[in-house]
Amino acid sequence: MGRRSYDESDVKVRPGKGSRPRTKDRPSHKDAETGMVVTKDRGRWGVVIDGADPDASPAICMRAREMGRTAVVVGDRVAVVGDTSGLDGTLARIVRLEDRKTVLRRTADDTDSYERVVVANADQLLIVTAVADPPPRSGFVERALIAAFAGGLTPVICLTKSDLADPSEFAAEFADLDVQVVVCGRDDPLTPVTDLVHGHLTALIGHSGVGKSTLVNRLVPDADRATGVVSGVGKGRHTSTQSVALRLPGGENAGWIVDTPGIRSFGLAHVDPETVIGVFEDLRDVVEDCPRGCTHAGPPADPECALDRLTGASARRVAAVRVLLEALRSNNEWEL
Repeated sequence: MGRRSYDESDVKVRPGKGSRPRTKDRPSHKDAETGMVVTKDRGRWGVVIDGADPDASPAICMRAREMGRTAVVVGDRVAVVGDTSGLDGTLARIVRLEDRKTVLRRTADDTDSYERVVVANADQLLIVTAVADPPPRSGFVERALIAAFAGGLTPVICLTKSDLADPSEFAAEFADLDVQVVVCGRDDPLTPVTDLVHGHLTALIGHSGVGKSTLVNRLVPDADRATGVVSGVGKGRHTSTQSVALRLPGGENAGWIVDTPGIRSFGLAHVDPETVIGVFEDLRDVVEDCPRGCTHAGPPADPECALDRLTGASARRVAAVRVLLEALRSNNEWEL
Protein backbone atom coordinates (compact mmCIF):
# COMPACT_ATOMS: atom_id res chain seq x y z
CA MET A 1 0.00 0.00 0.00
CA GLY A 2 1.22 3.40 -0.84
CA ARG A 3 1.78 6.14 1.69
CA ARG A 4 -1.29 8.34 2.19
CA SER A 5 -0.97 11.90 1.11
CA TYR A 6 -2.50 14.63 3.29
CA ASP A 7 -4.01 17.96 2.31
CA GLU A 8 -5.41 20.94 4.22
CA SER A 9 -8.76 19.24 4.87
CA ASP A 10 -6.99 16.77 7.16
CA VAL A 11 -5.64 19.52 9.42
CA LYS A 12 -7.90 20.55 12.27
CA VAL A 13 -7.18 23.94 13.77
CA ARG A 14 -8.50 24.48 17.28
CA PRO A 15 -10.11 27.90 17.48
CA GLY A 16 -8.95 30.37 20.07
CA LYS A 17 -10.97 31.23 23.17
CA GLY A 18 -12.26 34.42 21.65
CA SER A 19 -13.32 35.44 18.21
CA ARG A 20 -12.15 39.01 18.65
CA PRO A 21 -8.48 40.03 18.63
CA ARG A 22 -7.25 41.27 22.00
CA THR A 23 -6.54 44.96 22.25
CA LYS A 24 -5.48 47.30 25.02
CA ASP A 25 -7.54 50.08 23.50
CA ARG A 26 -10.80 50.77 25.27
CA PRO A 27 -13.68 52.91 24.06
CA SER A 28 -13.59 56.43 25.48
CA HIS A 29 -17.35 56.56 26.08
CA LYS A 30 -17.40 60.31 25.53
CA ASP A 31 -21.17 60.18 25.38
CA ALA A 32 -21.48 58.54 28.81
CA GLU A 33 -23.88 60.06 31.33
CA THR A 34 -22.94 60.36 34.99
CA GLY A 35 -25.01 59.51 38.01
CA MET A 36 -25.14 57.99 41.49
CA VAL A 37 -25.78 54.36 42.36
CA VAL A 38 -28.89 54.11 44.55
CA THR A 39 -29.60 50.36 44.55
CA LYS A 40 -27.70 47.12 44.07
CA ASP A 41 -29.30 43.71 43.62
CA ARG A 42 -27.97 40.51 42.02
CA GLY A 43 -25.74 41.99 39.36
CA ARG A 44 -27.95 44.96 38.58
CA TRP A 45 -27.51 48.51 39.78
CA GLY A 46 -30.00 51.36 39.86
CA VAL A 47 -28.41 54.67 38.88
CA VAL A 48 -30.00 58.12 39.17
CA ILE A 49 -28.70 60.13 36.24
CA ASP A 50 -27.52 63.68 36.98
CA GLY A 51 -30.10 66.27 35.99
CA ALA A 52 -32.88 63.73 35.49
CA ASP A 53 -36.40 64.37 36.73
CA PRO A 54 -36.43 63.57 40.49
CA ASP A 55 -39.55 61.46 39.91
CA ALA A 56 -38.01 59.44 37.08
CA SER A 57 -37.07 55.80 37.64
CA PRO A 58 -33.36 55.03 38.06
CA ALA A 59 -31.55 53.59 35.05
CA ILE A 60 -31.12 49.82 35.38
CA CYS A 61 -27.49 48.97 34.70
CA MET A 62 -25.13 46.05 34.42
CA ARG A 63 -21.38 46.27 34.81
CA ALA A 64 -19.57 46.59 31.47
CA ARG A 65 -17.06 43.90 30.51
CA GLU A 66 -14.13 46.31 30.74
CA MET A 67 -15.01 46.96 34.40
CA GLY A 68 -14.05 43.39 35.27
CA ARG A 69 -15.01 42.59 38.87
CA THR A 70 -14.66 46.17 40.08
CA ALA A 71 -16.88 46.58 43.16
CA VAL A 72 -19.71 49.06 42.66
CA VAL A 73 -21.73 50.04 45.74
CA VAL A 74 -24.52 52.39 46.72
CA GLY A 75 -23.28 55.97 46.74
CA ASP A 76 -20.72 55.42 43.97
CA ARG A 77 -20.47 57.97 41.19
CA VAL A 78 -20.43 56.17 37.83
CA ALA A 79 -20.48 56.79 34.08
CA VAL A 80 -23.24 55.01 32.17
CA VAL A 81 -23.93 54.32 28.48
CA GLY A 82 -26.96 52.83 26.77
CA ASP A 83 -30.65 53.22 27.53
CA THR A 84 -30.86 55.23 30.75
CA SER A 85 -34.62 55.79 30.64
CA GLY A 86 -35.28 53.29 33.44
CA LEU A 87 -38.27 51.86 31.56
CA ASP A 88 -39.16 48.19 31.93
CA GLY A 89 -36.93 45.98 29.81
CA THR A 90 -34.17 48.55 29.34
CA LEU A 91 -30.58 47.98 30.37
CA ALA A 92 -27.59 50.31 30.42
CA ARG A 93 -23.93 49.65 31.20
CA ILE A 94 -21.68 51.09 33.91
CA VAL A 95 -18.42 51.83 32.10
CA ARG A 96 -16.47 53.85 34.65
CA LEU A 97 -16.23 54.28 38.41
CA GLU A 98 -15.28 57.73 39.65
CA ASP A 99 -12.84 58.22 42.52
CA ARG A 100 -14.49 57.88 45.92
CA LYS A 101 -14.33 60.79 48.35
CA THR A 102 -15.23 58.73 51.43
CA VAL A 103 -15.70 55.03 52.09
CA LEU A 104 -17.46 53.24 54.93
CA ARG A 105 -15.73 49.86 55.22
CA ARG A 106 -15.95 46.88 57.49
CA THR A 107 -14.50 43.39 57.62
CA ALA A 108 -16.25 40.20 58.65
CA ASP A 109 -14.16 40.20 61.84
CA ASP A 110 -10.90 41.63 63.14
CA THR A 111 -8.80 38.84 61.60
CA ASP A 112 -10.31 39.05 58.10
CA SER A 113 -8.23 41.15 55.70
CA TYR A 114 -11.01 41.35 53.10
CA GLU A 115 -12.65 44.77 53.26
CA ARG A 116 -16.32 45.13 52.44
CA VAL A 117 -17.38 48.56 51.25
CA VAL A 118 -20.77 49.38 52.76
CA VAL A 119 -21.38 52.86 51.30
CA ALA A 120 -19.32 55.22 49.14
CA ASN A 121 -19.16 59.03 49.10
CA ALA A 122 -21.35 59.61 52.16
CA ASP A 123 -20.72 62.89 53.99
CA GLN A 124 -22.07 61.67 57.32
CA LEU A 125 -22.65 58.46 59.23
CA LEU A 126 -25.73 58.45 61.43
CA ILE A 127 -25.07 55.79 64.08
CA VAL A 128 -28.52 54.74 65.23
CA THR A 129 -28.82 53.09 68.63
CA ALA A 130 -31.69 52.66 71.06
CA VAL A 131 -31.38 53.71 74.70
CA ALA A 132 -33.61 50.75 75.68
CA ASP A 133 -35.18 47.63 74.15
CA PRO A 134 -32.56 46.59 73.19
CA PRO A 135 -30.19 48.28 75.66
CA PRO A 136 -27.47 50.45 74.08
CA ARG A 137 -24.21 48.74 73.20
CA SER A 138 -21.25 51.10 73.53
CA GLY A 139 -19.04 48.57 71.72
CA PHE A 140 -21.05 48.93 68.53
CA VAL A 141 -21.00 52.72 68.70
CA GLU A 142 -17.24 52.75 69.34
CA ARG A 143 -16.58 50.56 66.32
CA ALA A 144 -18.89 52.58 64.09
CA LEU A 145 -17.11 55.77 65.19
CA ILE A 146 -13.75 54.25 64.29
CA ALA A 147 -15.02 53.17 60.86
CA ALA A 148 -16.38 56.67 60.22
CA PHE A 149 -13.12 58.34 61.26
CA ALA A 150 -11.08 55.94 59.12
CA GLY A 151 -13.32 56.44 56.08
CA GLY A 152 -13.53 60.22 56.20
CA LEU A 153 -17.19 60.45 57.24
CA THR A 154 -18.50 62.78 59.95
CA PRO A 155 -20.11 60.58 62.62
CA VAL A 156 -23.31 61.52 64.42
CA ILE A 157 -24.84 59.43 67.21
CA CYS A 158 -28.61 59.16 66.87
CA LEU A 159 -30.46 57.89 69.94
CA THR A 160 -33.91 56.35 69.57
CA LYS A 161 -36.59 55.09 71.98
CA SER A 162 -36.02 57.99 74.34
CA ASP A 163 -39.57 57.45 75.62
CA LEU A 164 -38.30 54.28 77.34
CA ALA A 165 -35.16 55.66 79.05
CA ASP A 166 -33.16 58.84 79.61
CA PRO A 167 -30.61 59.14 76.76
CA SER A 168 -28.34 61.63 78.53
CA GLU A 169 -26.29 59.06 80.45
CA PHE A 170 -25.34 57.07 77.35
CA ALA A 171 -24.69 60.25 75.33
CA ALA A 172 -22.27 61.46 78.02
CA GLU A 173 -19.94 58.51 77.28
CA PHE A 174 -18.95 60.15 73.98
CA ALA A 175 -18.99 63.83 74.97
CA ASP A 176 -15.19 64.18 75.01
CA LEU A 177 -14.91 62.98 71.40
CA ASP A 178 -16.80 66.08 70.19
CA VAL A 179 -19.25 63.86 68.32
CA GLN A 180 -22.69 65.36 67.77
CA VAL A 181 -25.58 63.53 69.42
CA VAL A 182 -29.21 63.86 68.34
CA VAL A 183 -32.25 62.35 70.05
CA CYS A 184 -35.10 61.21 67.84
CA GLY A 185 -37.44 59.13 69.95
CA ARG A 186 -41.04 58.57 68.95
CA ASP A 187 -42.22 61.64 70.87
CA ASP A 188 -39.26 63.88 69.98
CA PRO A 189 -39.40 66.47 67.18
CA LEU A 190 -37.63 65.35 64.00
CA THR A 191 -36.32 68.81 63.13
CA PRO A 192 -32.79 68.29 64.58
CA VAL A 193 -32.35 65.28 62.32
CA THR A 194 -33.90 66.79 59.20
CA ASP A 195 -31.72 69.90 59.58
CA LEU A 196 -28.68 67.66 59.94
CA VAL A 197 -29.26 65.54 56.84
CA HIS A 198 -30.58 68.23 54.50
CA GLY A 199 -28.35 68.64 51.46
CA HIS A 200 -26.08 65.73 52.41
CA LEU A 201 -25.58 62.09 51.53
CA THR A 202 -26.02 60.46 54.93
CA ALA A 203 -25.59 56.76 55.67
CA LEU A 204 -27.56 55.19 58.52
CA ILE A 205 -26.14 52.23 60.39
CA GLY A 206 -27.42 50.28 63.35
CA HIS A 207 -28.16 46.79 64.53
CA SER A 208 -31.62 45.37 64.02
CA GLY A 209 -34.43 46.45 66.32
CA VAL A 210 -33.09 49.91 67.24
CA GLY A 211 -35.64 51.78 65.14
CA LYS A 212 -33.47 52.59 62.14
CA SER A 213 -36.11 51.72 59.53
CA THR A 214 -38.73 53.60 61.56
CA LEU A 215 -36.49 56.66 61.45
CA VAL A 216 -36.04 56.27 57.68
CA ASN A 217 -39.82 56.13 57.23
CA ARG A 218 -40.18 59.34 59.23
CA LEU A 219 -37.53 61.09 57.12
CA VAL A 220 -38.83 59.72 53.79
CA PRO A 221 -42.58 59.09 54.26
CA ASP A 222 -42.97 57.13 51.02
CA ALA A 223 -39.92 54.92 51.69
CA ASP A 224 -42.05 52.11 53.12
CA ARG A 225 -39.06 50.42 54.75
CA ALA A 226 -40.02 47.26 56.62
CA THR A 227 -39.92 47.49 60.41
CA GLY A 228 -39.66 44.66 62.91
CA VAL A 229 -39.83 43.91 66.60
CA VAL A 230 -37.14 42.95 69.05
CA SER A 231 -37.11 39.33 70.14
CA GLY A 232 -36.98 38.21 73.74
CA VAL A 233 -33.21 37.80 73.62
CA GLY A 234 -32.65 41.36 72.45
CA LYS A 235 -31.97 40.61 68.79
CA GLY A 236 -34.17 42.25 66.21
CA ARG A 237 -34.84 40.39 62.99
CA HIS A 238 -33.13 41.85 59.93
CA THR A 239 -35.77 43.95 58.20
CA SER A 240 -33.36 45.65 55.74
CA THR A 241 -31.45 43.22 53.52
CA GLN A 242 -29.98 45.58 50.91
CA SER A 243 -28.51 49.07 51.08
CA VAL A 244 -30.62 51.63 49.26
CA ALA A 245 -30.30 55.39 48.77
CA LEU A 246 -33.54 57.33 49.26
CA ARG A 247 -34.02 60.92 48.14
CA LEU A 248 -35.18 63.22 50.93
CA PRO A 249 -38.35 65.25 50.35
CA GLY A 250 -37.79 68.75 49.04
CA GLY A 251 -36.46 68.42 45.52
CA GLU A 252 -33.22 67.58 43.75
CA ASN A 253 -30.90 69.22 46.31
CA ALA A 254 -32.64 68.02 49.47
CA GLY A 255 -30.10 65.25 50.03
CA TRP A 256 -30.11 61.47 50.32
CA ILE A 257 -30.42 58.88 53.07
CA VAL A 258 -28.69 55.51 52.63
CA ASP A 259 -30.43 52.82 54.65
CA THR A 260 -28.06 49.90 55.27
CA PRO A 261 -28.87 46.34 56.40
CA GLY A 262 -28.95 45.67 60.13
CA ILE A 263 -25.44 45.01 61.42
CA ARG A 264 -24.56 41.97 63.52
CA SER A 265 -20.77 42.30 63.29
CA PHE A 266 -18.36 45.13 62.52
CA GLY A 267 -14.77 44.02 61.97
CA LEU A 268 -12.01 46.65 61.83
CA ALA A 269 -9.03 44.72 60.51
CA HIS A 270 -8.32 47.57 58.06
CA VAL A 271 -7.82 50.27 60.75
CA ASP A 272 -4.71 51.06 62.82
CA PRO A 273 -4.41 53.23 65.99
CA GLU A 274 -2.60 56.06 64.18
CA THR A 275 -5.61 56.50 61.89
CA VAL A 276 -7.91 57.01 64.89
CA ILE A 277 -5.57 59.40 66.70
CA GLY A 278 -4.94 61.35 63.50
CA VAL A 279 -8.57 62.48 63.46
CA PHE A 280 -8.00 64.72 66.50
CA GLU A 281 -5.77 67.68 65.80
CA ASP A 282 -4.73 68.20 69.43
CA LEU A 283 -3.50 64.60 69.65
CA ARG A 284 -2.04 64.15 66.17
CA ASP A 285 1.15 66.15 66.70
CA VAL A 286 1.72 65.01 70.29
CA VAL A 287 2.11 61.30 69.43
CA GLU A 288 5.14 62.14 67.28
CA ASP A 289 7.04 62.37 70.59
CA CYS A 290 6.01 58.88 71.66
CA PRO A 291 8.77 56.25 71.86
CA ARG A 292 9.01 53.74 69.05
CA GLY A 293 6.47 50.94 69.39
CA CYS A 294 4.15 52.93 71.64
CA THR A 295 0.58 51.69 71.43
CA HIS A 296 -0.76 54.88 73.07
CA ALA A 297 -2.58 52.79 75.66
CA GLY A 298 -0.92 54.65 78.51
CA PRO A 299 0.60 53.17 81.68
CA PRO A 300 1.43 50.52 82.55
CA ALA A 301 1.65 49.28 78.93
CA ASP A 302 3.17 52.56 77.66
CA PRO A 303 4.71 54.45 80.61
CA GLU A 304 6.28 57.09 78.34
CA CYS A 305 3.29 57.78 76.07
CA ALA A 306 3.36 61.47 75.14
CA LEU A 307 -0.42 61.68 75.37
CA ASP A 308 -0.13 61.52 79.16
CA ARG A 309 1.38 65.02 79.16
CA LEU A 310 -1.85 66.62 77.98
CA THR A 311 -4.18 68.39 80.40
CA GLY A 312 -7.71 69.78 80.46
CA ALA A 313 -10.07 69.01 77.58
CA SER A 314 -7.29 67.31 75.62
CA ALA A 315 -6.60 64.93 78.50
CA ARG A 316 -10.28 64.02 78.66
CA ARG A 317 -10.21 63.40 74.92
CA VAL A 318 -7.19 61.11 75.36
CA ALA A 319 -9.20 59.00 77.81
CA ALA A 320 -12.11 58.81 75.35
CA VAL A 321 -9.83 57.92 72.42
CA ARG A 322 -8.14 55.21 74.48
CA VAL A 323 -11.53 53.59 74.89
CA LEU A 324 -11.75 53.46 71.09
CA LEU A 325 -8.22 52.09 70.85
CA GLU A 326 -9.08 49.38 73.36
CA ALA A 327 -12.04 48.39 71.18
CA LEU A 328 -9.64 48.25 68.24
CA ARG A 329 -6.96 46.28 70.12
CA SER A 330 -9.40 43.75 71.50
CA ASN A 331 -9.20 41.85 68.19
CA ASN A 332 -12.66 40.51 68.89
CA GLU A 333 -15.53 40.78 66.47
CA TRP A 334 -18.25 42.94 67.94
CA GLU A 335 -21.39 40.88 67.87
CA LEU A 336 -24.94 41.65 68.86
